[in-house]
Amino acid sequence: MTDLYNETRDCNFEDPTKILRTLYNKDDAVFLISNFLKNNIESKFLLVCIGTDRYIGDCLGPMVGTMLEKMNIECPIFGTLENPVHAVNLKKQLTYIEYTYPNHKIIAIDACLGAEDNIGYIHLKKGCLYPGKGVGKKLPAVGDLSIVGIVDSCDHEEFFFLHNIRLNLVIKMAEIIAKGIAGGLG
Repeated sequence: MTDLYNETRDCNFEDPTKILRTLYNKDDAVFLISNFLKNNIESKFLLVCIGTDRYIGDCLGPMVGTMLEKMNIECPIFGTLENPVHAVNLKKQLTYIEYTYPNHKIIAIDACLGAEDNIGYIHLKKGCLYPGKGVGKKLPAVGDLSIVGIVDSCDHEEFFFLHNIRLNLVIKMAEIIAKGIAGGLG
């Protein structure tokens, strides 16, 4: 799970070509995501959907990967509910991707922690994300473009153990992200 505070410190929120922030239930969320991707995908790319289904809050990435796989989009997808990309296998997967898809850009997708009033927001930006940082792990940076969904607050110390995250929220956010990605490819 990514830590949004460390992700956005150097970002310029005023430049909509470099970063997008939208609430998942806004009427134009899918359009905004699609448009951002259309304007920022310049070459071959693949998706790395990071997380695990062992924790509700961390299954956003693999859920998006599974939804996109069912949509039969025409790009390589790494990280689904059946075959997740997570802390244990991330380095191995990135090595495989680098060897097998050397000319592809990576769009990385992960769940994220943020301020309580930002739960439900989806952030897209040019640049990588740092998976695991939100739960104190040191993993390699991933992505040329990144998409994070804020699924819980990091305002309290026991965020990882409280399990306050609603599966309904994660599913709805995953649907919006998947539809936005599918639209951005069309």
